[in-house]
Amino acid sequence: MNRPESLGQLFGAFNRLALQGFGGVLPVAQRELVERRGWLTPEEFLELLSLGQVLPGPNIVNMAMMIGQRFHGLPGAYTALAGLMAAPLVIVLLLAATFGQIGHIPWVAGALRGMGIVAAGLVLSLAVKLAPALRRNPLGWIWGGALAAGTFAAVGVLRWPMVGVVLVLGGTGYARAWWRLSRG
Repeated sequence: MNRPESLGQLFGAFNRLALQGFGGVLPVAQRELVERRGWLTPEEFLELLSLGQVLPGPNIVNMAMMIGQRFHGLPGAYTALAGLMAAPLVIVLLLAATFGQIGHIPWVAGALRGMGIVAAGLVLSLAVKLAPALRRNPLGWIWGGALAAGTFAAVGVLRWPMVGVVLVLGGTGYARAWWRLSRG
């Protein structure tokens, strides 16, 4: 497996994926970090994504800091975060200043709605791309699928609070994985 040779390379990689992933960074991160650079295996990416989802804050921010820390310690965590946030921060500030004056134009509003649909499609494509990595997951397909469906139903359909869903379904998944791993 490859690794970033320097903090500059780490900064550049996260800056690159942030600039490519407007509205949906996770699919770009998977392509950049797993397929293009080979810094992570699909299983490692999935593990970091899972952990990043239960920690407070955006998934990709949590993942960037974990990946940076893995390869270069605390300076790596801060460098990956800076790479992820630097250029997009400037872009968003410029867009926010401009949007106040052009946000009422119908084609601008339509373009933003279209970007939301594209972002949803990118997330779905990421799920399909990462599905084979679940074969080696201790939960297995049936339990993993049941927990995913339960999470979708609880949060997406029933609108139950995320904290309760994570505690109950996440705790169930954790207990099941621990039980399967402890049996050897």
